Amino acid sequence: MQAFKELGFKKALKFLLFSFFQLFYRIIPLPQFRKIFLLMGGVRIGEDTIIMDVRFFNWHHQGLSGLKIGQECFIGDETLIDLHNKVTLEDSVTIAQRVTILTHMNVGYKDHPLQKYFPAESLPVFFKTGSVISACAIILPGIIVGERSMVAAGAVVTKDVPPKTLVAGVPAKVIRKLDE
Repeated sequence: MQAFKELGFKKALKFLLFSFFQLFYRIIPLPQFRKIFLLMGGVRIGEDTIIMDVRFFNWHHQGLSGLKIGQECFIGDETLIDLHNKVTLEDSVTIAQRVTILTHMNVGYKDHPLQKYFPAESLPVFFKTGSVISACAIILPGIIVGERSMVAAGAVVTKDVPPKTLVAGVPAKVIRKLDE
């Protein structure tokens, strides 16, 4: 009941509608049909992009129009994308399986005892052209992954990734520059 009080009727209704939208999305078996469904919902998706069994959450905040995916992108199975704020993938971005992309942080209700230490925040995430995010990496809110950069498997990205760079670890650190 506290969630309803904090959200209000309009936001609760929006949450309910997007929950039904998500149910329909989840039963679509083929990537081509998922892409069509997302396009109808307002997502901008470029040609030759493949979206596997991706899971979205917080659809009701930014809405599907907050997701922009360029041409020739790939998003792997069981990737989690937080749509609390905008998520942008420029062209030729690869996101492997089980990656988590977060656009917000909130410890709970407004009266949660840690709220004063960790206030709610919502920031967009950007993946520049040609970037690659390896399996099970976690991208935190507000991150920009630079052009032609690679995030290693299992890395937790807490700071922007410079262009043409390999980052790895928890938290992710620059391992080396990627020369051409």
